[in-house]
Amino acid sequence: MRSSTLRRTAAIVAATALSLTALSANADPGKPPRLSAATITSTLNEEVTTPGTAWMTRPDGKVVVSYDTTVTGTKLTALTKVTKRLGENVVLEKLPGKLTKYVSGGTGIWGGEVKCSAGFNVQRKGKYYALTAGHCGREASTWYQDDDHNLYMGKLHHFSYPWNDYALLIYPTSVRPGGSVYLYNGRSQDITTAMNPGIGQLVYRTGVTTGLHSGRVTGLGSVVNYGDGRVAGLIRTSVCAEPGDSGGPLFYRHWAFGLTSGGSGDCSSGGVTYFQPVVEALNAYGVSVY
Repeated sequence: MRSSTLRRTAAIVAATALSLTALSANADPGKPPRLSAATITSTLNEEVTTPGTAWMTRPDGKVVVSYDTTVTGTKLTALTKVTKRLGENVVLEKLPGKLTKYVSGGTGIWGGEVKCSAGFNVQRKGKYYALTAGHCGREASTWYQDDDHNLYMGKLHHFSYPWNDYALLIYPTSVRPGGSVYLYNGRSQDITTAMNPGIGQLVYRTGVTTGLHSGRVTGLGSVVNYGDGRVAGLIRTSVCAEPGDSGGPLFYRHWAFGLTSGGSGDCSSGGVTYFQPVVEALNAYGVSVY
């Protein structure tokens, strides 16, 4: 009895050992680990600074890493080397055209050598201001309502770029400007509330170059590497935009969502456009829409 029991025990141990050996043989030691979106994003923030790249986390937890047509050769090789190492939770995506800021909202504003768009009119303690893109604010201290610089609009109060992309222009008098967004069809949309949109939200954007266009929110918390710096926390959308639309408003009905930052593509073939969340800008300056 004792000998039989020992033989059965030895057989079980041997079978278990064979099973473990088989599992080890089938494992792929070269397969990257399944990393969290937070870990992936942290690594991308530290290691990828190539202009023309961007990333965001999708609702399913995967991180979409985008690159434009300028990321080729050794730049693309370096990027794919990083994304492959980060594993299956990374999706690589090529964008149409070049990822760029839309320097060149509402109505047009001109400062220095650039054309941008006004975003939302805001107020604080009886003073009135206009929000626009930070990369626009960086270009000039005095702004006008026409490209000949005859119709004075106001002075730059402050700008934040890169990392953020918002600026505040102060109107010269206490006369209250309209709190609506011009729709380029003879009508305007009143704006009364600022909030952060959700994925899939229908949105509209206006700008002096391309007028009124619509699309959907496709991502939140996006990071974009422009040629002169990185901007984080952006809203990604399927709305098109072109140079000159920078700073223009992203909205739906009476809700203000964002300020046009940049993107790729155009309004003929379509594209991807990123927006600075307006709530962040309002909080930074202590102002409000009305």
